Amino acid sequence: MNSLFGNWASSLRKNSLLLVLSTLLPTFGISNSVLAAERIYASYSALELSISVNTLENYAKTGVINEDLAAYQQYLPLQQLPELRRILLNRVKVSPVVLSQLLYTPQGEFLLHRLAQVIKTSQPGFGNLRSALISASAESGGLTLLNVLRKYPSSSIRLDVAETLEIATELEKLVNQTHSAIAAVSQESKIEAATTPQPNLSQLPDLKVPGKFKSQKYTLKFFDSKRNRLLLTDVYIPNVQKTAPIIVISHGLGLDSSNFQYLATHLSSYGFAVVVPNHPGSDAKQLRSLLKGHAIEVAEPGEFQDRPLDVTYILNQLEKGNQSDSRFKGRLNLQQVGVFGQSLGGYTALALAGAKINFEQLKQDCQPAALQKTWNMSLLLQCRALELSISKSGKNYNLRDERVKAAIAVNPITSSIFGKAGLSQIKTPVMIVSSSDDTVAPALSEQILPFSWFANSQKYLVMLVGGTHFSTIGNGNPANQQVALPTDMIGDASQARRYMNVLSLSFFQTYIAGKPQYTPYLNAAYTQSISSKSLGLSLVKSLNTTELAQLLDIQGAKTVKKKFPTP
Repeated sequence: MNSLFGNWASSLRKNSLLLVLSTLLPTFGISNSVLAAERIYASYSALELSISVNTLENYAKTGVINEDLAAYQQYLPLQQLPELRRILLNRVKVSPVVLSQLLYTPQGEFLLHRLAQVIKTSQPGFGNLRSALISASAESGGLTLLNVLRKYPSSSIRLDVAETLEIATELEKLVNQTHSAIAAVSQESKIEAATTPQPNLSQLPDLKVPGKFKSQKYTLKFFDSKRNRLLLTDVYIPNVQKTAPIIVISHGLGLDSSNFQYLATHLSSYGFAVVVPNHPGSDAKQLRSLLKGHAIEVAEPGEFQDRPLDVTYILNQLEKGNQSDSRFKGRLNLQQVGVFGQSLGGYTALALAGAKINFEQLKQDCQPAALQKTWNMSLLLQCRALELSISKSGKNYNLRDERVKAAIAVNPITSSIFGKAGLSQIKTPVMIVSSSDDTVAPALSEQILPFSWFANSQKYLVMLVGGTHFSTIGNGNPANQQVALPTDMIGDASQARRYMNVLSLSFFQTYIAGKPQYTPYLNAAYTQSISSKSLGLSLVKSLNTTELAQLLDIQGAKTVKKKFPTP
């Protein structure tokens, strides 16, 4: 699901030790990390520091620095102690059932394994860590670091400071590189806005308001017997006199068609017929099965193939219905199709537009040694696609649908599943939407660098500055019992949805409906004019791969390594 890997980068700290302690657990979608049950022993070369959990608890509750804690101020400066207090007291509401099921998935166990290598306990494995997290989440006050400490079924934990410093350096470099890349996108957007002839923005119609067409929504049942897939599909038909071009919306993991009703309604009000499938192997129902213990995977590897095939099958059925079904007979233009997708739906959109699965890149990036060092949690999902190659060796996974003439991918996973070779196959217009605070499909590795790999000239990179992986997702149908996300993991959702309405409409009007009068909305000056303080908006049409790589190399060379006193 979208929230499986959670938010690991939002709480990065300047101090190296705190940096690691405040980033490891957010990898699981919860906040902050584990110290010990009774005492913490932090070893660094020949020096070992020890502090009791009771001391930390007393400081967290009262703010009083006792003698035990004061002795370590040379290692944890006084000005950073309030930050430690905030970390200890920070609460996260998470269901123990949800957390338990997630930590028993292969991805959850992989992440627990990484954490267990840094935090040394008297017993091998990570069962105690998992147990402590689940038990702490059941506390009435929610999951806090102190709750985890109380529930840890071991008397002590030893933290290897040398290892934590190495991880801290990696994380700090990654964060600095991401910030530099986002700044480069913002600067390029300003240059494009200043150097490109602009229309009179004040005279452009406001695309945030609904269009003039009413629409009728139908929920259709398609069954693909060859793949045993029941495809419940929402179809929005506008009351237009001419044939309506088609927009397909593909939801992300753990979601369903209701999450993008806001976008479907907006597009249909401007004359598009909108098709929103429910992908049965990776939708809200699949997530509920996982949480109830009826499934062990949030999505099977076959979803990388089945999702694009779902769309192709539905389009085929609609072509038949367009000939005989009185609800849309002759009203659908199924040769002019655009696809909008979010997260795994973004992957789906790009695959339908012509991106090919890159098994060679996957084999390279999914080696155990490489995965042990990555902080890109989306790789754990992308690497599952290798099982397609193993199970059906030699099969050509060309999932392109020739009817798809343009694609928008929001927070997509791309770096290994497609790589440069796969993305360069796309010849149709494409828009990539990235979020600066996306910790599921990180902006730098999954959208910014991959954008520079597109070979076609009609491409756009949109950056939501302050957005997360979940900002563009609409509210789901309450009856579907979707897992609720904390507000700080979503950001300014209402503004993000307005941006999606405007940018999707102008993009599809230009490249699917063939209306060039909407092209002025697709430039840096326009996005700057509607950008808000709560959620910044930038757009660029080009990024130079070489210049971007040089910028990141320079920034990486400037990363300052934290140094602890030599014992």
